[in-house]
Amino acid sequence: MYLGGLCFISGSRTSWRSCENNVLEALKAGVRWIQYRNKDGSRREIFRESVNLRKITRDFNTMLIINDHADIALAADADGVHLGQDDLPLKEARKIIGRDKIVGISTHSLDEAIDAGRSGADYIGFGPIFHTITKDAGSPKGISLLGEIKNKVHIPVVAIGGINLENAGSVFETGADAIAVSSAILGGQIAENVRMFIDVKRSFS
Repeated sequence: MYLGGLCFISGSRTSWRSCENNVLEALKAGVRWIQYRNKDGSRREIFRESVNLRKITRDFNTMLIINDHADIALAADADGVHLGQDDLPLKEARKIIGRDKIVGISTHSLDEAIDAGRSGADYIGFGPIFHTITKDAGSPKGISLLGEIKNKVHIPVVAIGGINLENAGSVFETGADAIAVSSAILGGQIAENVRMFIDVKRSFS
């Protein structure tokens, strides 16, 4: 799987539309990486939506990553799991999900990013790059540190946090492999927003 480009982070409670409808609209517009994040739902709800999203993403030959729950990701036959720093340790998640699946992890410092690479992560998420209201992830880390991490970590780096159409170009200028976006896609017309983000990425390809 290609760990680059535009990753759409979708969750059940991020808009009035259903998670499945949001994802379907984004896929039709060209997204090829979905990260399913649901911090409020029960495990049963998360599993149900993961299975539904697996069916949808398979039709588009699209990667599906499930946040936090390695066992649910495996049970839903997702492509992998994305871990936070407070989730199951990376090595233990790998035991559950296996070597054939993707394991990514959120990082918020240079030390965490380097440690993730050494511990066998397939990619890291780094941020928040800018101020964000989508998730309480601490103070903005900025473009400069993102560039330093990209130079020192030898696995794909996905930038996250406060990324929008106005600042996405500055993120790609650092060499970041991908950007992960939620509210800047869900706000307004999903398909139009997706196409504009893809155009930004293409200008740096």
